[in-house]
Amino acid sequence: MNSDSANNNPKQPNNSEKRPVCVVTGGSLGIGFAICKLFSENGYQVVNLDIRDFEQAVPNATWKPCDVSVVSNIESAVDEVIAAYQRIDALVCNAGIHVSATIEDTDEALLDKVLNLNVKGAYGAIKSCLPTMKEQRSGAIVVMGSDQSFVGKRNSFAYGLSKGALASIAKTTALDYAPYTIRVNAVCPGTIETPLFHNAIDNYVARSGVNKKEVVAEEAAAQPIGRLGQPEDVAELTYFLCSDKASFITGSLYAVDGGYTAQ
Repeated sequence: MNSDSANNNPKQPNNSEKRPVCVVTGGSLGIGFAICKLFSENGYQVVNLDIRDFEQAVPNATWKPCDVSVVSNIESAVDEVIAAYQRIDALVCNAGIHVSATIEDTDEALLDKVLNLNVKGAYGAIKSCLPTMKEQRSGAIVVMGSDQSFVGKRNSFAYGLSKGALASIAKTTALDYAPYTIRVNAVCPGTIETPLFHNAIDNYVARSGVNKKEVVAEEAAAQPIGRLGQPEDVAELTYFLCSDKASFITGSLYAVDGGYTAQ
């Protein structure tokens, strides 16, 4: 939240004031869920745009069914948010999909699927929220990059492409909207233990026949800090970047990867 928000002490909202509003895309599971939960605990009204509902209830959080790979769906959902709350203080573009494939193994349909959700989804959400933030002359946006916003990885053509694009979106949008006191940053997780992580491991195990526990242990050992990241690790940084304490931070990329990209 920024200095122009209706509530400068989000942990103890004043009943005479409206809660600050945070929109999260892909907030029902994993990192997105941890983000919704943390913002809710700190006094925000959270709106989750996702194709699935929360698996666990989150106080002061609502779910709006939304396929964020379709820009018109996002526009309609954001219009509803503005009609209901008259403000948007924070936006977290978290929705995404991971695929493992080389460029030769990536057909046009798969490329479109990845870019539509990971990149166009962020584009649609940011573009829809900006007019309200401009009118407020305040707002904080976080896009969910990846360690692949910094480095390349094998067998990750389309996913890495999308995360490089998100890094660029954060930097260019930060520059364009700094005059409105709108800040934009990218949080770039490494290997985080989420349903997406376990799905990728399960697919690998099914193809290779190796032991899942061994694969997970190898992934943890590959991180210099010696463990897998947790969704809460990413949520804490995301919340900080949307807070007043980060009021001079914009256009930056932050790795949350246990030291992986420092090697």
